[in-house]
Parts: sequence; structure tokens; C-alpha cells
Amino acid sequence: MKMYRKNYINPLKAPPFQTSLVTSTTMEKSIPPVFLLLLSFVVSSSAAILGDVPLNYTHVCDPVRFTNIGLDMSEYTYCDKSLPFDVRAKDLVARMKLSEKVEQMGDKTTGVMRIGLPAYEWWSEALHGVSDVGGGSTFGGPVPGATSFPLVINSAATFNRSLWRKIGETISNEARAMHNLGQGGLTFWSPNINVVRDPRWGRTLETPGEDPYVVGSYAVNFVRGLQDIEGTLNTTDPNFRPLKVSACCKHYTAYDVDKWLGVDRYSFDARVTEQDMMETFQPPFEMCVKEGDASSVMCSYNRVNGIPTCSDHRLLKQTIRDDWNLHGYIVSDCDSIDVIVKAHKWLDDTYEDAAAQSLLAGLDLDCGGSYRKALAGAVYQGQISESKIDESLTNLYIVLMRLGFFDGRPEFASLTKPDICSRAAIELAEEVAKEGIVLLKNHNDTLPLSSSQYKKLAVVGPHANATEAMIGNYAGVPCRYISPIQGFSSYAEVTYATGCGDVLCKNATMVFPAVQAAGKADATVIVAGLDLTVEAEDLDRIDLNLPGYQEDLITQIAESATTPVILVIMSAGGVDITFAKDHPKIKAILWAGYPGQEGGRAIADVIYGKYNPGGRLPLTWHKANYVNQLPMTSLKLRPVDEFGYPGRTYKFFNGTTVYPFAYGLSYTEFKYQTSRSDQIIPVNIKIAKNQHCRHVNYTDPEVEPSTICPSVVVEDLACEETVAVRVGVQNVGKRDGGEVVMVYSKPPAGIRGAHTKQVVGFERVFVGEGKTENVRFELNVCKSFAIVDAVGYKVLPSGVHGVMVGDGDRTVNFQVKINYHH
Repeated sequence: MKMYRKNYINPLKAPPFQTSLVTSTTMEKSIPPVFLLLLSFVVSSSAAILGDVPLNYTHVCDPVRFTNIGLDMSEYTYCDKSLPFDVRAKDLVARMKLSEKVEQMGDKTTGVMRIGLPAYEWWSEALHGVSDVGGGSTFGGPVPGATSFPLVINSAATFNRSLWRKIGETISNEARAMHNLGQGGLTFWSPNINVVRDPRWGRTLETPGEDPYVVGSYAVNFVRGLQDIEGTLNTTDPNFRPLKVSACCKHYTAYDVDKWLGVDRYSFDARVTEQDMMETFQPPFEMCVKEGDASSVMCSYNRVNGIPTCSDHRLLKQTIRDDWNLHGYIVSDCDSIDVIVKAHKWLDDTYEDAAAQSLLAGLDLDCGGSYRKALAGAVYQGQISESKIDESLTNLYIVLMRLGFFDGRPEFASLTKPDICSRAAIELAEEVAKEGIVLLKNHNDTLPLSSSQYKKLAVVGPHANATEAMIGNYAGVPCRYISPIQGFSSYAEVTYATGCGDVLCKNATMVFPAVQAAGKADATVIVAGLDLTVEAEDLDRIDLNLPGYQEDLITQIAESATTPVILVIMSAGGVDITFAKDHPKIKAILWAGYPGQEGGRAIADVIYGKYNPGGRLPLTWHKANYVNQLPMTSLKLRPVDEFGYPGRTYKFFNGTTVYPFAYGLSYTEFKYQTSRSDQIIPVNIKIAKNQHCRHVNYTDPEVEPSTICPSVVVEDLACEETVAVRVGVQNVGKRDGGEVVMVYSKPPAGIRGAHTKQVVGFERVFVGEGKTENVRFELNVCKSFAIVDAVGYKVLPSGVHGVMVGDGDRTVNFQVKINYHH
């Protein structure tokens, strides 16, 4: 989305809906201006946004509020708490004129004061902490900042579901506290759950990586953390389940080109096969809606196979609303309808055309002004009926009612300033940063360093004193910054030399002082990498190298060093650091991503051994020549032999890598063991005599299994069968540590176009020195072993499937034989 930030807030300002009580453009003209001014003072004063004093008016349907604005609340059915939300929402919408309705269909709504409805700003962000991007949440006065967690790519590297949920819970606590203080919204357009298909994508830092199952798992847990209220999960009708705050799955769908060699997201047409849609691009969103019960989905700027996503009836209404049963609303990425008209020029649309088509497709809310400008005209032109507007408004107001915007949420009323930037939240931010650090190299167990032996430390490089760079984009104002040199200062006497003017490192004039500093130290830590000048929204990368003279800086320090050199990379996307990986004098390499406000402390704690790293790479690190082998605009996941394209992501890539997906080392050593004597697990599935079976296309027909049924469409199966896989994770090293246990499935050999392997399970476990932890995975046969064929059928093939637990040398293999019988 387009990012706009507000850096100032009047500490006396009331929440958006309260301020709007006196500023709404729809207020009756009969009210004298002098009274408006007096009312403004009364409302602002009664809000009492001073220090930690709570608001008197925290919701719309407060009798005192209605009295103050000259209305009798008992006359307004939408404020009757005894009625269902849908009845109340319909009553509210029915009271509006068409001209008033369309004013409520942009992210900045005007409200309708004559019926007691205040304005509301829908746009708030919480990608990795409450942000001031958008207008719904702001900083200043009683709320100078909020906890800034590591970027999502870092959180993904922890492979820790419970941690993902805890991050969401903590962010929503702070969001509710900010709302109580008049500085926070309730609807947050997060998380970003697009799969990273290409390593050049500039928004990689916002995402959980390249595996659809991992991305979807992150989405489910983060959204649950944001939205869920304890004790309300068994609500009879999920459409009315109370929400703590509202989350949004974005950007739907097949969106991962921002700006690359003249191609931008506003005009890009993503040409995607149904196979790739079902297998890669759609699953995270389906999981987010169906398992996470997200209350919103955001459609993306691009077209998919010729149709703008925000105007695609099949993608929005048919899929999200009907097939996945969304309990919430669909919103556009900001100014998407304007993009349809000006950039896509789809069907030579006017604004009325584009607005009508988007509304009919299922788009409830326009982040922007196009709906407000064009919907009334579309009604008068006969392109849509007013009832379609009513449906969308009803969807929107039901979500606000679930949030307590109208009735309040007493269970969160006590949250206030002490719940923002609390000690617990700051410690969680540090824990996420440490769990997400990935150890890529540790020659001869150089790490961890001993503080008694390595007392003088040179900390050099463009990120050695990083602060804002650590929190990346969609960031608010953090509670504080702990830079790398600050973090290391608690362990050693630190000498700092930047080595580069900035990340772009356009000249080598600062290299020699950094080399000198390294020569006087017991060890040197080089903190290098990328930042938002290289990879960001609206900015894709053109290569996979370190910018400018960074490689020269690292190499010269290593060549002249007589003491250990440790390289720390801050980046989201992979970087070709083969030169450092193979350099004998660079003893250790760590990836720290964009580690958030506590990043410097986390990096230092890992390098000096206070914390044993256990993170894994959530995406493949490719060699630099990858970008010369295929254009970013090709969305095919499988190799294309006729063009020489390698495959994309670990599932299909057929070349060599710098580091593979899920790679990561530890300061200790783990071994996997199983007590299972038989390595073949039979799964017998009974089918009816008239069951329709599908052919499976094998590269060699002779290896096709002899069976009465090569495969069955998943929709035709009960999918009740499961396979239990158990492994013991033994810590045979000399330190306690966390281990990420990955589980992959592999389809029967020889199926044309099938993935090499795919993640079907993972678990992060803590194992004490010399201890063993048993881990059990229950794999649903359809979810774990189905494939999508070339024409878009999701089928479960018969034959021998592989199950691999672990990576590299510590892999335990099983086989699952699926057999159909009458």
C-alpha cells in the first residue's frame, strides 16, 4: 500500500469518532457555529486526554454522548444492545441518505451527525507493532511511541507459532491502550501474507517468506493474537464474534512485483496458471480467512490474468466471501480504483464504471476517495442498485460493532499508558529478535565469544550503529533503540568505525580507518547489508549483491585480520555472500534481518553466547546469477526449459544456492531418532465402486503405480485419514538450545511437474544439554500429500509418498503408501 505518515499529534485531541462529533461535514446546518465551538470544547475536555486519565466517552452508543449532541438514544435501534448486530447495522444504514452512505465508504468516513454517527478512520497498521502509517493511530503526547518488534521476515525465521501469536496479543494490547487514550484505531490492515516468489521483491521484509504453509501458519497465529478475546471463541455465529482489534490479510493476490526495470505494481498483469494459484498464491489467504478467522482481506493493485483484483467477482465474492466464508469486509489497497482507471485502463473505465464493477465484485471499502466520488453517480446511471451499497455498509458496521466501537469493550478499559512499551513487551521484542537470528557459518566453533578473552571489540560497517534501519518500514515510533555498538558495549570495550558512509557505500574512502580499527581489536564484528534504500515498497532489487564497496570493506578487513572476524548481515532478501562463506578468515556469519528496536542487544547476546541461536532462513538465498536467468515478471513457479528458467522457491528451484531454505546452525548439536521399526506407513482409503478417479501424468509411464485408482479429487474424499510421525530430538552438544524440526512431504517419484518437497509441519522445541524431547506430528493425508495437477485439480495420488523430518545430515525418512480400494 501507499505509505503516509503523521509525526505530530495534539495531546488534547480526542479519538477520531469523538473529534468528528463537532467537525463532521454532515452536521445539520441549523446548529449555530458558536454552539459548535462550545460543543467542541466540552467534548475535548470531557475526553480528558491528559496524561493517563481515561476517556469519558469510549464508544458511540453512550447515553450521555447522545444527550450532549441533542439526540435521544432510545430512538435509535442501532444502539439497542439487545438486538443482533446485523439488525442494528441495517437500521443504521437505513437511516442514511444515498449521499451520506457513499461518504462512509472510504477509509476516512465523515459520519452522519444528524443520526449520531461519528466519523471513523479505518486505516491503521500493525505489521510489527502499532504504526503511524495511515491516519487511525498516532504518536505524541501521552503516547510517544509503541513497541517495535522485528520485521515479519525475522519473526518467520523463529518458526515459532506460539511466539507469533504472542506478538499479535502484545500489539493488540498496545493498540487498545492507545485507543483508550484517544490515539489508536481499531481496524489494522496487517499482516502482509504474500509469498516471496522472487528474491528481488522489495517487500520481502514484510512477509513470512517463500513457503505457502509457513506463511499461512504465521497468518493464522498472528491474526488470532490480534483479534481473539478469551472466552469468546465458541460464539455460535462467527459473524458476531467479539474482536479485540480487527486484522486484515493482504495483499490479495499474486502480488509481488512493486517496481522492477520499468514495470510497476499499478499496471502489472500477473499471468498465473490455476495450478500456481491453488498451490502457492491462494493457500495463505485461505488459511488466514478460514483458520485465522480474519475480519478483513485487502485486494492488491495488480491484475490477475487480465482482471484487476479489486474488480474480480470470482476472486472476491465467489472465493473470499462465499467459498471461504469471510466474516468481515473486503478493502482495496489505497487508491486501487483510481489505479484501475488511470493505470490499468481496464475496459476504458470511467470512475463510475470502475466503482460499480468493484462493488459488484464484493469490494466493501475503498481506501481512497473513488467510491465517495463515483458511487452515487453509478446508482443514478443504473449501473448498481443502492441496496448493494447497503450490503457493504452492513458488513463494515458489523465489524465495528464486534470491536465495541458502538458499545465499548469493558474488558479492555483498564489498558492505558503503562501497557504501552511495558517491560514485558520490550523483553518479548528482544526474544523475537534473538530467536530469529540465523547462524550461517561458525568455523571451528569460533562463536560464541568469551567476554573474558575478547575484551576489545571493533564494531564496523554501515549498520554498526544502526537504529532506524533496524525497524524497517510500516514502523511507528519505537520505545527506544538499542544499536549494535550499544549492545556490544555491555560485553567489551568497543571501537566503532563505519567503513561506509551509508548502506549504498558509494566510495571506499572510509574503508582504511575500519581496517585500522580491526587491527587493534581482539575480534571484529562487521555489520553490513541492506536497508530501505535498496529493498522496500515500490522498490525491487536488480541484483543480489551487497551494495557498492561493502564487499571490498569486508574482504579488506578479513585479509588483514589476525583475530576473528564475524560478519552480521541485516537484510530481508538473500544476499550472495559466497565470498564470505568461503573466506577462511571470516570465521562466522549471522543473518539478523531487520531485528527491531532491541536488535543491537539481541545480536550481542548471540555473539557472546548469552543466547544460543536457532533460527532458520524462511527463504532461499540464491547466487547472484539467478537474476540473469529469468525475469521477475515471469510468475511460473516450475522450471521453463524452453527459456532456460530455473524453478522458483525451494519447492521447484533446480540450481545451486548460497544457503537453502530452512538453513540454520546452532552452538550445540542435535540428532533425530525414531523408535519406528517399519519405515512404510500404509494408508488404505475406501472408495465407492462408482468413484471417479483421475489420471496422473508421469514422466515415465512405466513407473506409474499399478492401481485401480491413480488419484482422487480431494473434494470427493472425506479426508479423515491421518498419519502420525514421531521423532526424538536429542541434544548431544554442550549447550542448551532451541531446534526447529521441519517436516516435508514428497510426492511419488516420477509425477510430471510435482514439487521436490513441501513443508507440511514444523515445531520449535527447546532441548536441554544431554536431553531428548519427543515431537509428534499428526499429518492429515489430504492436506499433507495432495498435489495440484496441471489443469487445476487438487488430487491425492496413490503410491508411495515420502516424509522427511529434519534437514541435511539429521533427516529421518518415512514412507507413506496410499492405496485406494473398494
